[in-house]
Amino acid sequence: MCRIAVVVNPIAGMGGRVGLKGTDGKVAEARERGAEQRAPDRARVALDSLAEVGGDVEVVTYGDPMGASIARAAGFDPLVVGEPEDPDATTSADTRAAVRAFVDHDVDCILFVGGDGTAVDVAETLADLDAETPMLGVPAGVKVYSSVFGVSPRAAGRIVATFSETEPAEVNDIDEDAFRGGEVVTELRAVATVPVADQRQSAKQLGGGTVETLAEGVAESVEDGVTYVLGPGSTVGGIKERLGFEGTTLGVDVWRDGEVVALDASESDILAALGDRNVIVVSPIGGQGFVFGRGNQQLSPAVIERCDIEVVGSRRKLDGLGTLRVDTGDPDLDAELAGWLQVRVGRYERRLVEVLD
Repeated sequence: MCRIAVVVNPIAGMGGRVGLKGTDGKVAEARERGAEQRAPDRARVALDSLAEVGGDVEVVTYGDPMGASIARAAGFDPLVVGEPEDPDATTSADTRAAVRAFVDHDVDCILFVGGDGTAVDVAETLADLDAETPMLGVPAGVKVYSSVFGVSPRAAGRIVATFSETEPAEVNDIDEDAFRGGEVVTELRAVATVPVADQRQSAKQLGGGTVETLAEGVAESVEDGVTYVLGPGSTVGGIKERLGFEGTTLGVDVWRDGEVVALDASESDILAALGDRNVIVVSPIGGQGFVFGRGNQQLSPAVIERCDIEVVGSRRKLDGLGTLRVDTGDPDLDAELAGWLQVRVGRYERRLVEVLD
């Protein structure tokens, strides 16, 4: 029998769609902006996947809202090994306590649901215990810079059910205050043991090549009356500069007819700014290849469904990716976006790239 531990950070990712670029220390503000919990739904997808392919699996988990009810809803009869101090206000201390309990119960792998901050909590606790227990993340946070996550919740469930080998992987975190100010400051926090799997995401690369000609091509092709929703990153940042404004490096900006309609926009800001014709301009996250679902959750299914999509990327970036991925949180939309896509790589040139869901 395989014993899989499951711990859910219920507040992970709440800041994404409301434009906070992270939830650490911002839970109250996220709720004031109307944020809804994202992690429980993603945990359920992962556990459904685990149930489909897991065979003889025992689930060990923590009390609600950190896993117990979600595991039962997915058809498991979980062993609950502890409870959070305050179910209405869970903290990193609860995650670390859960990990200690999991190690005491000799689990075969820890499946955590959250972002980089949750990954740090799990990895540092395992290191403190000198435990080599494998861990794998279900991506649910705003920041997912580490290489310890499945590429999607469904993939994470499959991986923990079927893996046979492990390898070391980096756990990185970023300074959220710097991130909100447009600067990426990363720190290696731990090296974790993770399952070997093709569908585990790579560490996020922060560099890129010149995008001048690509930016010129996009700027030359803009049309009157069309609303352009411009995603985060240095590639699209070059396009914003070519359009004549200083955009939000790590946020989403909206531009129409030579004017900035919204800077650092949340999902609701974007929806309010959309017109009759709308185009999302987005670049895949370097090293991972995600078009949607990593660092741009403001581009929600509700936004995507009202827009055409223009994906741009340097040749060097695409050479290192092979394929692109989407993880919008809506499986039907992900399936609709999957397939072959023409990505603009220069002023006029495009490259055909496969998109996987």
